[in-house]
Amino acid sequence: MKGLCFKLTSLIPPHHFNPSKDVLSQQDQLNQAATYINQLRERIEELKGRKEAAMNNNNNNNNNNNITDTMTIGVSLPLVELRDLGSSVEVLLISGLKKNFMLYEVISILEEEGAEVVSASFSTVGDKVFHTLHAKVKVSRVGVDTTSIYQRLQELVYFDYEISFNQM
Repeated sequence: MKGLCFKLTSLIPPHHFNPSKDVLSQQDQLNQAATYINQLRERIEELKGRKEAAMNNNNNNNNNNNITDTMTIGVSLPLVELRDLGSSVEVLLISGLKKNFMLYEVISILEEEGAEVVSASFSTVGDKVFHTLHAKVKVSRVGVDTTSIYQRLQELVYFDYEISFNQM
């Protein structure tokens, strides 16, 4: 039993235990573990509720013909995000299924601006396509001009998106 109690206690994050100068008794450790487990259950229920609400909201939006492909959680598509992480850059592009830009064009812009793409991925969720690219700076002393990259990506994505949207 002592070994099992130790194992249980080791699974609980240290920040969860109440700060105390005294060593906790085995009963106190079990009480802390039970409290932590109950908090996790409550969190799971809360997250399930939020997921269910989001799914219902998504289903309502899919059933509503007045909502266009250019809206997502109050944000217009396409969406371009760029994060400067020091020696690397992360690009997130969210577009509709009827997008027209090519991923190689995005990679070309990054490479022309001094970044080397190390990974690129995409996933489709509903009627949205999420592209994520990670690039490292080729020359760390020089770095990359994220403002220039952002502007060029905006021009590429919005120009191509307008063309594909107008062709519908």
